[in-house]
Amino acid sequence: MTTVASPVAALINEFSKLPTIGPKTAARLVFHLLNRPRNEAQSLAEAILAVKDKVHFCSICYSLSEQDPCEFCTDDRRDVRVICVVAEAKDVYAIERTGAFKGRYHVLGGLISPMDGIGPAQLHVKELIERMAREEPGEIILATNPNAEGEATALYLSRLLLPLGSIVSRLAYGLPIGGDLDYADEITLSKSLEGRTALS
Repeated sequence: MTTVASPVAALINEFSKLPTIGPKTAARLVFHLLNRPRNEAQSLAEAILAVKDKVHFCSICYSLSEQDPCEFCTDDRRDVRVICVVAEAKDVYAIERTGAFKGRYHVLGGLISPMDGIGPAQLHVKELIERMAREEPGEIILATNPNAEGEATALYLSRLLLPLGSIVSRLAYGLPIGGDLDYADEITLSKSLEGRTALS
């Protein structure tokens, strides 16, 4: 027999599956929604479905976009000679918030993590090499997180990319070790971009 509380429990359970949302926060969100007008809940549900239906990966840089190629790859004002390599699509938007970077992006789709069974073959590394041959950029910025997986990925990529002729640089350590780009503020990210160092 279904109880009145089951939809509430089900929604709390669904919210709890989101990153950084524990059961208490999930419950607060659910009870907040219950106190709002029905049209607000409807708008939230429609926005979630629209994101799932309309947003896809760009066939060039693998960022998320409603169009393919994405707005970063089709913007003629962006510097085609510089490609910033990031782990996830969310990192593109973290860097874009700074307003300090005017080049193009390449999203790996994760980081090398042998413990999780993720190697270069599971990432968009081959596509990056093919893109370099096609576009011949002057600089590749490795903007992976300054943690163990990010450093391992940057080291692997630098060894792979340096012989191809482009300058390969790494974000400066204005970013805290163990931190995520997604949580960095705009000033810290701007300084990291400005103070990037060439790898050799």
